[in-house]
Amino acid sequence: MNKVLEVNNIEKYYGNKSNLTKAIDNISFNVEEKEFIGIMGASGSGKTTLLNCISTIDRVTAGHIIVGGQDITKLKGNKLNKFRREELGFIFQDFNLLDTLTAYENIALALTIQKVNAREIDERVRNIARQLDITEILNKYPYQVSGGQKQRIASARAIITNPKLVLADEPTGALDSKSAKRLLGTFVTLNEKLNATIIMVTHDAFSASYTNRVIFIKDGKVFNELIKGNDTRKEFFEKIIEVQTLLGGDLNDVI
Repeated sequence: MNKVLEVNNIEKYYGNKSNLTKAIDNISFNVEEKEFIGIMGASGSGKTTLLNCISTIDRVTAGHIIVGGQDITKLKGNKLNKFRREELGFIFQDFNLLDTLTAYENIALALTIQKVNAREIDERVRNIARQLDITEILNKYPYQVSGGQKQRIASARAIITNPKLVLADEPTGALDSKSAKRLLGTFVTLNEKLNATIIMVTHDAFSASYTNRVIFIKDGKVFNELIKGNDTRKEFFEKIIEVQTLLGGDLNDVI
């Protein structure tokens, strides 16, 4: 398998010399093509900062992040915008759909910006809509569909450009348990059938149990790592809970 992401000895500081906070402390890991990775940790552990650095929302203080062989810590201006637009897909907790556009138009928007021809856009949108079971709502506006349906529209939008990485930040946080379970099933479909490489930040062990590997962050460092391997999802869930217990006082913040 090919390495999609290489995180090499990254550090992130906030503040100034008199009040310096080290949010990320020398973190390194790789993500292979077609992996589905979970990143877990208590509030303030650095997991969201880590995702923000990978997504180029934030810049690292030291170290390098390489996506598809390209060192993204060196990108600026138009090159950085092009990278975000073409190589990354984003799934947010609050959906970030445009209320004035239909589901179809929300999904198609990224391809329209890339000036893909209308016939190919239509073919790609309808194909992914079939995969995610949202064909019947393509002509509806976000206010006309459920939270779970909004997240599947957002998932389709994230994957439509065939990005190297799909980044999801607490994607089930605004959903009820039934919708959350269906969305996680959608992520498995994106990963297994559409070959998406996904990194998901979550505080929830149930959500993390759908991934192939979980990286635990504590105090800005990698605390532990679990690989699902041949475990059932239930067995993997139990191992995740065990690691959360090892985090000690952080457990109440994580759950």
